[in-house]
Amino acid sequence: MDMAVVQNKQVIIRDYIDKERVPRETGIEIRIGEIELKAPKGSGLFLVKNLYLSCDPYMRGLMRKFQGSPHPPFVPGKVIEVFGVAKVVDSDNPNFKPGDMISGFTGWEEYSLIKRPEQLTKIEPDDEIPLSYLVGLLGMPGFTAYAGFYEVCNPKKGDYVLVSAAAGAVGQLVGQLAKLHGCYVVGSAGSNEKVDVLRNKLGFDEAFNYKEEPDLDAALKRSVITDIHSPYI
Repeated sequence: MDMAVVQNKQVIIRDYIDKERVPRETGIEIRIGEIELKAPKGSGLFLVKNLYLSCDPYMRGLMRKFQGSPHPPFVPGKVIEVFGVAKVVDSDNPNFKPGDMISGFTGWEEYSLIKRPEQLTKIEPDDEIPLSYLVGLLGMPGFTAYAGFYEVCNPKKGDYVLVSAAAGAVGQLVGQLAKLHGCYVVGSAGSNEKVDVLRNKLGFDEAFNYKEEPDLDAALKRSVITDIHSPYI
């Protein structure tokens, strides 16, 4: 019996970008391919349907031909690799069975044949927690924020915390964790719009636009930081 073959929409990086240039639409392309909904026998691989995929700032660095990152750069002509949540469709790997839910690095496409299962973690869905949270609050940015704040900073109630890039995926979570822990939190961001979000939406005690501050010490004093107990984040 022939296995089902379906269309597979993919996001491909066409070429590396210049260091000083922001990514452009022409740097990537959408391809429609075909994929068999079956993991090859004897391969030890498994096939997943991607449900939620991230789009994070670190990906810009991987679009450059740069070898200094913990993650290797994307490969021109290949599917972009991202952090996501997926469901196992078929498997030749005894550790992953059809129906299992996983999170970790997968392809920016509808279906992915997973070749590095060590980059994935099996998850147990919770009716009270949307799966989309696993690419944000409870995913890589959330884990980084939690580990950095609690394991590196070791905060105490009443500490002053300065969060750099505070409007980013990790920074905004660090600031909210710090507030929940009873800290006084100041955020540094790169636009007045971001500063407004930090102050009025995310609950930071104070925030400033570092691009408009010629004197960082003065900005910190104005933000009521007179004795920083916690390291910069």
